Amino acid sequence: MGRTFSNSWNLIKASYNVLRSDRELLLFPLISMIGVLLVTAVFSVPFLLTGLFTSVTSGEATGGQTAIGVVLLFLFYLVMYTIIIFSNVALVGAAMMRLRGEDPSVSDGFRIATSHLPQIFGYAAISATLGVVLNVLRGEDNLIGRIVAGLINFAWNLVTFLVVPVLVMENIGPIDAIKRSGGLLKKTWGEQLVSTGGMGLVFGLITLGVILVVCVPLIVLAAATSSVLLILVAVPVTIVLVSLIGLFSSALNGVFQAALYNYATTGNSGQYFDQNLLAGAFRNKKR
Repeated sequence: MGRTFSNSWNLIKASYNVLRSDRELLLFPLISMIGVLLVTAVFSVPFLLTGLFTSVTSGEATGGQTAIGVVLLFLFYLVMYTIIIFSNVALVGAAMMRLRGEDPSVSDGFRIATSHLPQIFGYAAISATLGVVLNVLRGEDNLIGRIVAGLINFAWNLVTFLVVPVLVMENIGPIDAIKRSGGLLKKTWGEQLVSTGGMGLVFGLITLGVILVVCVPLIVLAAATSSVLLILVAVPVTIVLVSLIGLFSSALNGVFQAALYNYATTGNSGQYFDQNLLAGAFRNKKR
């Protein structure tokens, strides 16, 4: 456990060194976050007004309501995933340039993402379809459906972990990109899962620490003093701090994916990452 945490922390530091060289990379997850919030706000109106989401996921909807609800839910996921994947492709594309020793700009990232729009939209459509299926499974009032949905989601995240760098670097469609990402997972195994999970654990602990040290005392003080002003301060402070951590985590994860893909395909991750560190993070099964 200690070794895993240490490796994960070293991977975070190496990713941060890339991010420090190109701080504008943070703009891509920021744009993604803002886009997702806007899309959620727009699509929440018809769902809340009609109660379609609750009806569809609970299995109580009529045939017509189910059809409309599924279509709206699919469109919501399609738009949301298109924004997220577009931003991730721009981030990873710019990170790839930095790892090659180039000096990327924000426009370079957008140029790379724009050149892959058909693949991005196709991958978003596949992800949206899966998102609808998983939501319906989770909405069923039985434990088995939720367990199955969780297992499918976990497997999907593993298989597609390197889809974005594959889309950036290889001129193939979304289905082939998923197969390629899955092939890299089959080819290399083991510590990669632990290391990437360890990075998530590190940021989870950081988020928990910020909530416990900064946010909880504010909320407790607000409740104890019945201060409306403190309540108005505590809630947005909590949201902003957690969002900033998520933003930073997304940027570092994109950089890490770029380096990991480079190492998995060429054996060279670039000047910012220790080769031995990535060899442990993405180790061949035969060893």
